[in-house]
Amino acid sequence: MKPPARVLVVVTRRIGDVLLTTPLIRSLKRAWPQAAIDVLIFAGTEGVLAANRDIRHVLTVAERPTAIEHLALAASIFRRYDLALSAVPSDRPTVYAWLAAPVRAGFVVDEPKQRWKKRLLGKWVAFDNRDTHTVLMCLKLAAVFGVEPCYDVVAACTDAECAEVVRQLPFMTTAPYAVFHTYPKFNYKMWRREAWIELAGHMQKRGMQIVLTGSRDSAEVAYVEAIARDIPGAFNVTGKLTLAQTACMLREARAYVGPDTAITHMAAAVGVPVVALYGPSNPVKWGPWPQAFATPVNPWRRLGTQRVNNVTLIQGAEPCVPCFHEGCDRHIGSFSDCLQHMPVARVAAALDAALKI
Repeated sequence: MKPPARVLVVVTRRIGDVLLTTPLIRSLKRAWPQAAIDVLIFAGTEGVLAANRDIRHVLTVAERPTAIEHLALAASIFRRYDLALSAVPSDRPTVYAWLAAPVRAGFVVDEPKQRWKKRLLGKWVAFDNRDTHTVLMCLKLAAVFGVEPCYDVVAACTDAECAEVVRQLPFMTTAPYAVFHTYPKFNYKMWRREAWIELAGHMQKRGMQIVLTGSRDSAEVAYVEAIARDIPGAFNVTGKLTLAQTACMLREARAYVGPDTAITHMAAAVGVPVVALYGPSNPVKWGPWPQAFATPVNPWRRLGTQRVNNVTLIQGAEPCVPCFHEGCDRHIGSFSDCLQHMPVARVAAALDAALKI
């Protein structure tokens, strides 16, 4: 096709989904360097793209917009672009893409109730939610237009923000440190509190400063503060850094440990040795994309503890893993036994191996 001058990528999902769309965005920018690429996402997820130089503008829409907000968005994007890509197979992103550009492509779940989207999109890709990693799934949209894939997940930070992080955290330049992200958004991805405290002691004995990170969410702040009180000398930066600043802090860390969450994907992207704790989540689809993994195959198998490049993925040992369910009671407020029972010794051994201790 003729190189488009204006492109819109629609990815109205959670922060991790937005981050894993950045290889697609970078692929488009490398193929069409003169193109102005905008991204439409949910309000509250824009921080992960704030320093991304592949993007001209980040547009936001409420997760549950009013009718007036919907009309305002539709008017602001209507035929403003040459090409629109929907990186989510849901109804709204498909309609947004249809409104935005005369040339459109996106994902469709190939079922009778979903096939109406094919008429809106023009070019479509069958969506696989089980056996294809999210990065590779997004890159299929680039392939529709003959664009060569770039596999870089982009977790960027400006020089000014990095300077601010160093000002707030002077130990970054004087002491080795490990970052722990203890609080995922949902209980079913959680490891137990006492395990984090025990792991921190293990790392402190090896001369490592412990840094606890998290968002400004009040429940998350309270949860991490309770853990920090039981880890003498720990730095708690929960709620104090932007996502771009967090990327800078992660880049200088000696190690990172976290569950299936956006910060874990960021850590993998910047190249720090990562130990990712997975239970019911499908690693084939949602495993952290390792830095410098540039091949068109899934980096992870469905079962087992594995290591690829800078990422070690530790999976719960129960026979039902991964069950793909939201906790053992099948709702996001429930916990997962496979994570709750994960021994500290397994995680500590993976950290020691990653750090060659």
